[in-house]
Amino acid sequence: MSFRPAERRTITDPKALRALAHPLRLALLDHLMSFGPRTASECAEVVGSTASNCSYHLRTLARFGLVEAVEAADGRERPWQSTATGLSFGRTEDPGFRLGADTAERLLADRQIDDEAALAHRALAQRDDQPEEWRDASMLTGYALRVSPAELKELGAALDALIRPYIGLTRADAPDDADVVALHLNAFRHPDAMGDPS
Repeated sequence: MSFRPAERRTITDPKALRALAHPLRLALLDHLMSFGPRTASECAEVVGSTASNCSYHLRTLARFGLVEAVEAADGRERPWQSTATGLSFGRTEDPGFRLGADTAERLLADRQIDDEAALAHRALAQRDDQPEEWRDASMLTGYALRVSPAELKELGAALDALIRPYIGLTRADAPDDADVVALHLNAFRHPDAMGDPS
């Protein structure tokens, strides 16, 4: 895997958000951000599609600057890579933009939650097939916090700072026994919260 400087990109273009709302495109981008450059054929094996279909969707992502083709080591099929090492979805004060972006952002967020749950279910189903040291290191933990909005932002920034040195695409100093690990953090006001507890 080639290592790159960290580049977290904020997506505000509604057309790019709509392009990402396609489940296969999101899966392709997630795979490239997790595992680095891959050919359309390699991606197809993982996302359950054909190489030609993956090529089409990778070219669509490239039109929005989300992926790019890179030189092949063997001169044959060209691999693709993500153009950023992380993404977030931005907002703007333009109400015409916000309606479309929020709709696409909501769809993306819903899909991300579903994809993360499916990934966790797959990992749980394969848990007994994992080496003991990986079983012992894995965690499925939840917390109920009592924090203010400012504290939640501060906590998120602190967690991001702790995690960022371990991002796979940017980490060149990983130990020999390191492998790709999925880490998902979600923090939001509990839907059943009634407001001010005092």
